[in-house]
Amino acid sequence: MFNHLTSSLARFFSGVILCFIVSSCDHHNIIHPQKKDIVETVYASGKIISGNEYNVYALSSGTVIKKLIKEGDTVDKDEILYVIKNDAPAARFEAARSNYENAKANLSTNSRILNDLKLAMQSAETRFINDSLQYIRLKDLLQQGIGTQSNVDAAYTNYVVSRNQQKSAEEKYFSTLNDLKVALHNAESQLADAQTNLNNYFIRSQANGTVFQTYKEVGESVKPNDIMALLGETSQRIIKLAVDQQDIDKIKKGQQVLLKTDIAVNTIYHGVVTRVYPVMNESDQTFRVDAIFTDSTQQPFIHSSVEANIVIQQKNNALVIPRNALIADDSVQVMQNGKQKTVAIRTGIHTLDETEILEGLDESSQVIIPSQK
Repeated sequence: MFNHLTSSLARFFSGVILCFIVSSCDHHNIIHPQKKDIVETVYASGKIISGNEYNVYALSSGTVIKKLIKEGDTVDKDEILYVIKNDAPAARFEAARSNYENAKANLSTNSRILNDLKLAMQSAETRFINDSLQYIRLKDLLQQGIGTQSNVDAAYTNYVVSRNQQKSAEEKYFSTLNDLKVALHNAESQLADAQTNLNNYFIRSQANGTVFQTYKEVGESVKPNDIMALLGETSQRIIKLAVDQQDIDKIKKGQQVLLKTDIAVNTIYHGVVTRVYPVMNESDQTFRVDAIFTDSTQQPFIHSSVEANIVIQQKNNALVIPRNALIADDSVQVMQNGKQKTVAIRTGIHTLDETEILEGLDESSQVIIPSQK
């Protein structure tokens, strides 16, 4: 089927002009409609890109101290591609990590701060229990006529003081515990920030794939958003096409594509439309259409320019005339009994040069081609 389409579309790629049976009548050319295969196509241009193609950018300023890739290398996701000098962020990371470890230790079971406060809280609780028991005992004895009021008053004072000390020890422990939790949370946040900042000095791949191009070498300075490398899928190639807005409504997923590249100008490749993008590029009034190759031949190169014909519809053994024979798209002039006459027609498929005739003419019709002034 593709061979048949290739043959039908050879005019597009080779520039061969199809001829009709032409005769001279007065100052006009007269042709007879012919039966032939006709294919309606939409022209598109573009380039070949790799699947999931993307640029890797620098995220921080500095100097390249390591380049771990070269063109053609295959890499895994998150693999380090470049290393930027990172002495200062590495030092900040170590400080943040040390602060985090210290904050975590202050909340552990071996925390010196919390253990001291626990002991103080336990001592205050013991003192409070003893003072409260002493106060109750002396008060009971006084009610039995034993002891003095001054002893009871002194015991009560000790009881109140130890109660306050117990409450103060508890409040200090739980307040310190809360402060240490906040400190640990802050330390975690600072460590995460320091880690992220340090990671920005290690340029990594975003997915498994191939390194197609590198842009920086060891010793070069970089700044944020500098392109470091171009990567993409190893095997998949996407044909990225631009289709004029007047033709985009004809394009559908699954339509066949015939194309040639600047690299192999004498080879016609076959593909199929896989995606039609809904947003117009306002700068050139085109829509993006993606296709993939259906040939078994591997396409090793990317970013080569392509010209393509997207097959909209085709018909075998159709009755066709040159497109320049049409008058207002719905009629032609013919010779009948030696006289010129305008007849109405109904058309079907249109190409750049030809039009299918559905009604109004047959192979015996003498169709006049208007003279070109």
